[in-house]
Amino acid sequence: MRVTIRSARPGDEGLILSFIRDLAVYEKLAHEVAASEADIRARLFCDNPRAFCDIAEVDGAPAGFAIWFFNFSTFLGRHGLYLEDLFVRPEFRGAGVGKALLAHLARRAVAEGCGRFEWWVLDWNEPAIAFYKSLGAEPMAEWTVFRLTGEALERLAS
Repeated sequence: MRVTIRSARPGDEGLILSFIRDLAVYEKLAHEVAASEADIRARLFCDNPRAFCDIAEVDGAPAGFAIWFFNFSTFLGRHGLYLEDLFVRPEFRGAGVGKALLAHLARRAVAEGCGRFEWWVLDWNEPAIAFYKSLGAEPMAEWTVFRLTGEALERLAS
C-alpha cells in the first residue's frame, strides 16, 4: 500500500463533500451538513482561499482528507496551522493514512514557521484521542470552546 498526499484541486468538490458527509455521519452530526459542492468550489478554489484541503490516496484510491487553515497566536506572535477536519474512510484505517495526513500538515506548519498545530476532537472519540496522544499531541483540558451561530450571531452582529 502506497499513501500519497496531494492538494485538492478543482473537480474534487464532490469527493470533498463526500468526505465531509462521511465524517458528519461518524460524528453523529449529519443533520448539520449544509455545505454544497458550489460552497466548496467558492471557498477552496477561489483567488484568495482562506481554507485548504489535502487528499490522501492509497494506491490512487481516495482514502481520506484534511481541511485546514492558518490562525494566529498572539502569545507566540506567529501563525499556527489549524486542522478543521480530518477523515479516513473505514476501509483505509490502520494503514497509516491518518498519520500521513497529520505528518504532511506538521511538515507544512514547520516549513511555514508556525508555532502551533492544533485541532479539536469530540470527547467521546476515544480511538482518535488515543491516536493523537500516541503522536505526542496533548489535550487542552483547561480550555472551553464557545461558538456563536444563527440568531445569536446575527443578534450580536446587529
